[in-house]
Amino acid sequence: MLKKIIILPLLLIFAASCNFSSHRTEEVRWEKDLEDIKEEGKITVLTDYSSTDYFIYRGQPMGFQYEMLQQLANHLSVRLEVRVSRSLNESFELLQNGEADLIAQNLAVTKDRLQYIDFTMPLVTSRQVLVQRKPENWRKMKAMEIRNHLITSPLELKGVTVYVMRGSTASMRLRNLGEEIGGDIGLIEVDESPEQLINLVSEGEIPFTVCDEIAARVNASYYPDVDISTPVSLEQNMAWAVRKGSTTLVQELNAWLADFTKTRKYKAIYTRYFESQKSATMVESDFYAINTGKISPYDRYIKQYSSSLGWDWRLMASLIYQESRFKNNLTSWAGAWGLMQLMPGTAKRYGVDTISSPREQIRAGSEFIIWLNKQFSDIPDENERIKFILASYNIGPGHVIDARNLARKNGADPNIWDNHVARFLLSKADPKYYNDPVVKYGFCRGTETFNYVTDVLERYEHYKNIVGK
Repeated sequence: MLKKIIILPLLLIFAASCNFSSHRTEEVRWEKDLEDIKEEGKITVLTDYSSTDYFIYRGQPMGFQYEMLQQLANHLSVRLEVRVSRSLNESFELLQNGEADLIAQNLAVTKDRLQYIDFTMPLVTSRQVLVQRKPENWRKMKAMEIRNHLITSPLELKGVTVYVMRGSTASMRLRNLGEEIGGDIGLIEVDESPEQLINLVSEGEIPFTVCDEIAARVNASYYPDVDISTPVSLEQNMAWAVRKGSTTLVQELNAWLADFTKTRKYKAIYTRYFESQKSATMVESDFYAINTGKISPYDRYIKQYSSSLGWDWRLMASLIYQESRFKNNLTSWAGAWGLMQLMPGTAKRYGVDTISSPREQIRAGSEFIIWLNKQFSDIPDENERIKFILASYNIGPGHVIDARNLARKNGADPNIWDNHVARFLLSKADPKYYNDPVVKYGFCRGTETFNYVTDVLERYEHYKNIVGK
């Protein structure tokens, strides 16, 4: 079980390295290991959103770390909960206070960090490089001429201003480098991610940044006017991190990583994000959500009509993605069509047909959801009611009402979805339950609907992580 441990005194090195207040006299640390994660049925992981780690593209969560984490969760037979950390300092705090189990980023393994967190086996090795802008007319210049305009040695950083992510390995490296070259480097720490800083260098907003070579190499393919050829450190091991003392978790992670990184599946994931030219195409797309804030071509209409429901527009976007992948001319085997996949009878009721515009399709779907909301108006908790609406959108309200009646009859709560009504919807494939007198709509296979609700809500969490309200 999760245990809270008080450690006295708080070590000052940790306070300095993680930007914690050094005058605190105690640190609260949570003890939680693999057994607790499996008992809870969920692993909570911190990552950052970037063009390689975790992002939304055309409505779908993607990314190297995200796909790796999905594979890990499947291996552990637990649910994956991804949270976005805005800074490394925040990541370390959330890990220490028990709000997360794992930091899944390419973290440099350093001596200071090893005192307070445990690392997995290295996933990759990398080094810190200087990111700088090439001269304006670099395309007309020879390689040697370009180099003459650039910083080509760490010794040339004396007196230069460099912007880096707060609390990062790059920050520590530049402090040490200033000592090594016998001169101050103008270090400015900011909250922007390395990827954002590379973009600012490309735009000419800042002169220099330093980050690990893997991130720099990927981003250089998007920004050809930046140079990343000047290293400022030796090779470093990069790994995931867990709380200090999570012994069985780190052992399991190491065993899994050792096996998984040898598989074709891993090689395919790695190639997709670090070697494929298609990744640059995704970043330039209008529907690369980190850059544009867009989920689909229909966001304007989704926002307009979701407000009439009182729903977060990102929830409605997740439902539409689940239904049609934002394809407005899609027709299913059962005859449902369009963005909202309305059946012909429902579509007719709300005044749309197969030639209706995307806006009208979304309007009709939202009115259908309003009607479903009225069918479950007796459920007091809004978040619970949404689950019943989603299930009804997928399978029809009759089967969901049957499941509520079964739950009520068998001592479960008819107003709670998880482990209550959902359990009895799944049971409606069993004659014992679909022949029960309280059941009016007979047999149904509830697995698809159960997964539908789970998928829509999980994708909604990803949208909330990355796309603004």
